[in-house]
Order: sequence, then C-alpha cells, then structure tokens
Amino acid sequence: MRVLIMCDMEGVSGIVTWDQVGGGKAGYPEGRELYTAEVNAAVRGAARAGATQIIVIDGHNAGGDWRANSLLKGELDPACEYVAHHNWTDYRAPLEAGVDACLMVGYHARNNTPDGVLNHTISSAQCRNLWFNDDLVGEIGVNAALCGHYGTPVLMVTGDVAACREGKELLGDGLTTVAVKVGLSKYSAHQIAPQRAREMIEEGAYQALQDRSAVAPYAPAPPVTITMEFGHFDTMMAYTPREDVELDQPAQKLYSRADSWLAAWDKMWPF
Repeated sequence: MRVLIMCDMEGVSGIVTWDQVGGGKAGYPEGRELYTAEVNAAVRGAARAGATQIIVIDGHNAGGDWRANSLLKGELDPACEYVAHHNWTDYRAPLEAGVDACLMVGYHARNNTPDGVLNHTISSAQCRNLWFNDDLVGEIGVNAALCGHYGTPVLMVTGDVAACREGKELLGDGLTTVAVKVGLSKYSAHQIAPQRAREMIEEGAYQALQDRSAVAPYAPAPPVTITMEFGHFDTMMAYTPREDVELDQPAQKLYSRADSWLAAWDKMWPF
C-alpha cells in the first residue's frame, strides 16, 4: 500500500499566529517542531496500517528558502520519504505511478471562515475565493482535486474543527477527520495538548486506511471551470491572462476552462 501524506502548518495543534508559520520569525522554530511531530504521527499510523511506502510532501509556504521546506528533516520518522522545496501541486510523480490513499495533516479552513484559525486560500492577498465548477473550495479542495485527478482518494484530514467540517462537506461523511483545536477567532483557539493530538492523528491515520473505499476520489465533473476571485485589484492587474483563461476586471475574477481539472488548474497556476 502506497500512501501520500500532504501536509500544511496552520492546522497543527499549538499554532495560532503567522509568526509560528513564517520562515525566520521568532515563533517559527516552535512551529516547525509542532508541525514535524504531527506529520510523524500520521506516518506512524500509516506504517501500522500496513503502508509499504509513505511519501510526505511539505505543502506549506513559509516564504523564501522556507517555501515548502518547514519540516525538520533530522526529526522525521525514518519510515517515510519526503519532498521539500518544490512548487505546490507540481510534484505528481507518485500520483502518476499510483497511490492508494492520501492523508492530509495540519490543514486550515478556506478564506473568510469565521472559526477558521489562520484561514486563507492560497494567499489572502491574491485570492479571496476559489471555485471548482460550483464548489467553493480552499486548499483542502485543491489537494483533493489533484489527488482525485489520478484516482486517489483523500481518506483523512486533520486541522481545526472548521477545516474538518470543510473536508466532510466536500468529500463526504466517510472522511476520517481529526480536530486538534477549535477556532475562537482567526488568531486564537481552544486546543488539545500536542502530545494528545499526535496520538489522535496516529490512530486516525491507522483507522482511515482500514477502508480505502470510504471516500471517493474528488474529481470535478468535466468540462471544468475554475473561478478565482482576486484578493486585491492590484493583484488582478498584475496577472497576465493565458490561453483559455478569461479575466473579468469588473468582477475581479478569472475563469479557467478545460476538459479536466488538472488542465484547467495548469492554465492558471501559478498566478
């Protein structure tokens, strides 16, 4: 069984500020420790469930040389392999070769979710809202659609209550979720102690992999339209439209259309 673990930082227990997830900030070393420990918990759960190959992809953009490079490599569980410092959604080799399941660790809710800790979609300065056909999505949806394009189901999402709720709304009740905190505002949370959160994530990963048919792969129906509402007018004006991508300046939106989600995504990303 081959398992992909996609991970982000904002949904980790103990993390509530940008300072903890931004490269070079005072709180970043603590954030990296918390982040790596939760990823290791998912690795342990996957290994216990019988995974023969576990590939971890760091998906958090901490900025600069820390873009997709926040995991503490010397502390990673030796049962996993990992990918670091590669453009988000661009590393597809495992999916192309065939992956049995994806687990998502440390995810946050989409932009403007009232109870979502550090909520955003890609970047609040760039993106206010994102739709795949009629589905309003955040980064959970982006990663699920990438996996779904290759027929890989997402079986687990961990993060705050808002992220877990968003995951189930998009992927269905068969999704295993592990909520490690409850958002009280964008920058505060009622949290589960990190050690207990890790135990929950390990068990969640183990249980999620017991039934790989519990969640269908997420694949927006073709033809696919991706709609993005820009976060700011200046960001929109800096965007250069590409083939088959329509820019609606009055609405501050772009529309990318194609016969598959991946083709539509690649027409607009990175923007």
